[in-house]
Amino acid sequence: MAVTTPPSTLKITLFRSLIGYPEPQRVVARSLGLRKPNDTVVRPNTPEIRGMVRKIPHLVRVEGLEKS
Repeated sequence: MAVTTPPSTLKITLFRSLIGYPEPQRVVARSLGLRKPNDTVVRPNTPEIRGMVRKIPHLVRVEGLEKS
């Protein structure tokens, strides 16, 4: 059996506007570095970042990226 390792970085894209969402969700998006719809950031795959993404899964799309 092959063991797969998780990606080392995550590409996070804000695909919905933050208008109308509670302030704590806006703060999480802002702390990830997302300000406007279609903003994309690359962050390390750490428990802290994954936890932030789990708070706003309805607002972001996440892709795993391998370092080259």
